[in-house]
Amino acid sequence: MSLTITYSPAYTLVPTYECFNRCTYCNFRADPLQSPWLTLAEAEKRLELLQTQGVIEILILSGEVHPDSQRRKAWFQRIYDLCELALSLGFLPHTNAGPLSFEEMARLKEVNVSMGLMLEQVTPDLLNTVHDRSPSKVPSLRLQQLEWAGELKIPFTTGLLLGIGESEVNWRETLESIARIHSRYHHIQEVILQPHSPGNKQSWDGEVFNAEKMPEVVAIARSILPSEIALQIPPNLVSRSDILLDCLAAGATDLGGIGPIDEVNPDYPHLQLSILTNILAESGWELVKRLPVYPQYVNWLSPTLQTAVKQITTR
Repeated sequence: MSLTITYSPAYTLVPTYECFNRCTYCNFRADPLQSPWLTLAEAEKRLELLQTQGVIEILILSGEVHPDSQRRKAWFQRIYDLCELALSLGFLPHTNAGPLSFEEMARLKEVNVSMGLMLEQVTPDLLNTVHDRSPSKVPSLRLQQLEWAGELKIPFTTGLLLGIGESEVNWRETLESIARIHSRYHHIQEVILQPHSPGNKQSWDGEVFNAEKMPEVVAIARSILPSEIALQIPPNLVSRSDILLDCLAAGATDLGGIGPIDEVNPDYPHLQLSILTNILAESGWELVKRLPVYPQYVNWLSPTLQTAVKQITTR
């Protein structure tokens, strides 16, 4: 009998790459006003081409317009409209657009089956190093997002970024923070363990996270997080198949969204799905599609979103 590992057939729409943060390891951002916003017309063209490609999840992944900017309202509306468009074309949206206000999160709940925000690490020490020009990376601000998601009953994804100057103690502190908030609201559906992988746009000279440590991080996470939280490993960032398989043996359960481009790590393309499937099958693992909302959270969604989920599961 095969063991199963899940993934989400996904495609990423980027409303804008502009971001007021300047994380030194970032390979995604552009300066404010230097990234044209994705139009609804262009998004519709892309999505229509995907309707026969087996894609389920549309990840709306955006750089951040400053909360005090006069452009913030228009930026938020573009994100909302892209989610609405994706729904209308038969996809399930999942938004990750940095910290949002409580009101913004509540509105996006109307058009998203799940949402997400990486905690990265809860140690404030990084505000003096890789996050020294990144106001929205204040740990308390990001922890507040997890709290608000729980209050709003939003199925949520968060995660750790590994190898940006933190310690093993920091891993445990971050995981314990996630577990503590989840124990109140039971809304964290998955936690990503993402190794820092250098790209050609970053200004930091940090090295690649040692992939041989990944099974250890998985084991630590599995020992701290409750079993109902999925543990996600990005297979394009753990390129050695033996280490990937060791991560699964240590308790990883999901490979995340797999699509044409990893927008956060554009220098690290995914393997072809058939190749990844064969690598896993040789060791007794079956790669299985999933939705961007886990089954236990479907009844948290509005009737409209529940209908959208049902239409996908029955087609």
